[in-house]
Amino acid sequence: MNVPRQMVMEMRKAKLAANLKWLFKEHEFESRFEAAARAGFQGVEYPNPYPFAPTQLRGWLDRAGLTQVLINTPGGPSGSPSEFGSAGVPGCEQEFRNGFLSALEYADRLDAGVIHVMAGNVPPEATRRQAAATLVANMSWALEQARDMDVVLVLEAINRCTMPRQSLDEIEHAAEIAAVFNTPKLGVLFDVFHVQRSGGNVLERLQNLAPWIAHVQVADSPLRHEPGTGEIAYSAVFDQLDKIGYDDWIGCEYEPSSSTLESLWWRGPLGYEPAGLPTA
Repeated sequence: MNVPRQMVMEMRKAKLAANLKWLFKEHEFESRFEAAARAGFQGVEYPNPYPFAPTQLRGWLDRAGLTQVLINTPGGPSGSPSEFGSAGVPGCEQEFRNGFLSALEYADRLDAGVIHVMAGNVPPEATRRQAAATLVANMSWALEQARDMDVVLVLEAINRCTMPRQSLDEIEHAAEIAAVFNTPKLGVLFDVFHVQRSGGNVLERLQNLAPWIAHVQVADSPLRHEPGTGEIAYSAVFDQLDKIGYDDWIGCEYEPSSSTLESLWWRGPLGYEPAGLPTA
């Protein structure tokens, strides 16, 4: 039996957030907030707020009526092992601490509920075991710094096809670290694209890792375009998210296959059609 669209919409528990690194690139960064709001989004995420003052970002959020969902910890110099984070990079402990304190300040000023703690790459002179130990030690320190703040830290595993030297490349490893600390302050970022590219079995892994999932991001595989353009059965993914009770934000972190607005076609069939029509 076909389910009426309104019934499908009522079934969906999670909310969609536009990732402003990937979406609305037709606009300058400061204009992407208004563009996202006009397209029906209520929340946004982006990895790198640090080129802008918190007051600037706060103003763009407030004018657009948006919630800041997630930011990342800072990356290091281009081409360095810490370019994509330093939490799991041996020898970069002080860099991590300085960056994490900046992330806490921005999260506080922007009311961001989630900080993605980027692990970074394993340096040529280090082993993966050393990187894993560094990540655990840094997370212990970070959790202490965030103890009294209304923020959740998340770890994301990046698949080896995309980044072969990533310190954290299996989502089960991220969940093991979260389980060791056993605190609601630390969870897993379940990026469907990366999970699919590192072994697949997305539905089973959603079920198995449900207790630790604190944020979700979506893109199709293999080209990282919008849901419905690749090999992932996204209707089943969203159904599974509902089944496991996930009711928080889902970041739309994909490269549009055409314009951003044209790429939003998938929201309706999957039960996320916003009120009104998006405008350019």
